[in-house]
Amino acid sequence: MIKVERINELLDYVHQKQTASLDELVKEFNVSKNTIRRDVQELVEQGKLKKVYGGVSVNQSSTLPFHHRQIQNHQEKIKIAELAASYVEDGDIIFLDSGTTTVEMLDFIKQKNLVIVTNNLDFTLEATPYENLKIYSTGGMYERSTKSYTGLESAEAIKSYNFSKVFMASTGVSLTNGVTNSSPLETQIKSAVVNRSEEVFLLVDHSKFDKYSLTTYCRLEDINYMVTGEEPEDKYKQFAEKNNMKLVYPE
Repeated sequence: MIKVERINELLDYVHQKQTASLDELVKEFNVSKNTIRRDVQELVEQGKLKKVYGGVSVNQSSTLPFHHRQIQNHQEKIKIAELAASYVEDGDIIFLDSGTTTVEMLDFIKQKNLVIVTNNLDFTLEATPYENLKIYSTGGMYERSTKSYTGLESAEAIKSYNFSKVFMASTGVSLTNGVTNSSPLETQIKSAVVNRSEEVFLLVDHSKFDKYSLTTYCRLEDINYMVTGEEPEDKYKQFAEKNNMKLVYPE
């Protein structure tokens, strides 16, 4: 494996694990500890990781580029998007959050008659050919790393909308910290959206469980449907049963 490929895979690995020891990385990538130290130092100097005792962790102030995150667990994300799209009905007024899983829903809803509000640039552009989809953008400041529109004005505008269903993304979900996101500017919009919907769908792949990011945008109790690619652990099943939340995953 050439150096650039190894460094990219190392960054992906740490982002999925949130933290990793040097010994763990040596074993995972089958290289010497000196090589790992050099790779880690390069990512630390770029601001993509930060050093912790005995290893490295995700730098929460740094976000992987959208296209980079999009290829992670891609097939699982497509399946999650298909499951979520099965709940969309003609005439729905929906919000599609900016995320690498939510944008995959287009292929499964493009023949339906819908009103869609979104803060994601890619979804807006890719939905352009389908005249049956009436698209509204939240507007605001463009955040390149997530290809989304953010800001206080966008969050205020959301408060005037009425959604039948919203399909939300998250960088991490846990029983203790709820549904989290790495960008405070995006968090304002996400919180406003959740508060304006009849039904809230959370789309998360298996790597997001028991992880958390900088800000919490809603409680786990606020979610009506959690759509994921694998059967969740028992503790999430128990939480769902207690809080009347439906878990949706491939049988």
